[in-house]
Amino acid sequence: MIALTVAVLAAQPAMAAPACLRGINLAGAEFGKVGETYGKGYIYPSVQTLAYFADKGFTTVRLPFLWERLQPRLYKDFNAAEAKRLVQAVEAIRAKGMVVIVDPHNYARYHDALIGTDAVPQSAFTDFWRRLATLLAGRPDVVFGLMNEPYEISAEDWLSTANSAIGAIRQTGARNLVLVPGTAWSGAHSWFGGDYGTANASVMLDIADPAGNFAYEVHQYLDTDFSGKNDECSRAADAVKALGAFSDWLRSHQRRGFLGEFAVPGAAACQPALAQMVTTVEQAPDVWLGWSYWAAGDWWKPDEPLNIQPTKAGDRPQMQTLAGIFSEHPVCGR
Repeated sequence: MIALTVAVLAAQPAMAAPACLRGINLAGAEFGKVGETYGKGYIYPSVQTLAYFADKGFTTVRLPFLWERLQPRLYKDFNAAEAKRLVQAVEAIRAKGMVVIVDPHNYARYHDALIGTDAVPQSAFTDFWRRLATLLAGRPDVVFGLMNEPYEISAEDWLSTANSAIGAIRQTGARNLVLVPGTAWSGAHSWFGGDYGTANASVMLDIADPAGNFAYEVHQYLDTDFSGKNDECSRAADAVKALGAFSDWLRSHQRRGFLGEFAVPGAAACQPALAQMVTTVEQAPDVWLGWSYWAAGDWWKPDEPLNIQPTKAGDRPQMQTLAGIFSEHPVCGR
């Protein structure tokens, strides 16, 4: 059903009735250094991992990977073996009935050089997305996440980059849903701030999509600095407040949003905050398409605080919290 809903979205304007995406980030293909061997330096999700999350009730996988691995030279063809691996992973996810969000996990960089510099012209990113949209053609249940967490780039420069990429995608004939992040690490809490000049809330209103099928992606962690790097959830109330403010912004401008990353540690004290984050999104289906939890994947270390990959002992506490929500509300927000 979700795949069909996203297919319908691809043919409708931006304010069409949104699909409800309950997602998991399956990390692994963005691991390691470029040049490392597949299966040793990085990995795509296993069939067992996909089955686990599909069976738990997740409807979506956000699939991180590295731009440099897929396209070793700017403006040149994709690496054939890596393109095959990416497509196989996409097809494996689709075979489980889940939507795929492809996520170049590069922070608006290519080999650490910022998009828009002489080393990585904006046109190189546009070329990349033209090729990726062509590679994944004919799959309306694939969502195009433009870029993971741009930072140290002005909102104006990122707007120009995003609009150019969207234009290239649409020129291929693809009408897939596009997720557009802001700068400043895509934080909901930073959406109204001026970390690099003018705020996302002002500049990103000028996203131009000929197909009218896009949503804004934000991330929101709950720890002391909103980074997700600390084993605590001390700013849970502020995180929920940030989502509420972003919801109001979406509603006032008749736009849609997607919560691409959020997470809490397994501590019992953090589980109500996790439930509240999900509830905040799912109770506003007029503006939110859904969410994807960070993270899981076959290679996460067992002691990674935010990880919800199952252990030999069974489900992690965060998974138990999410499973309770799925059980109580089989359809988002209901």
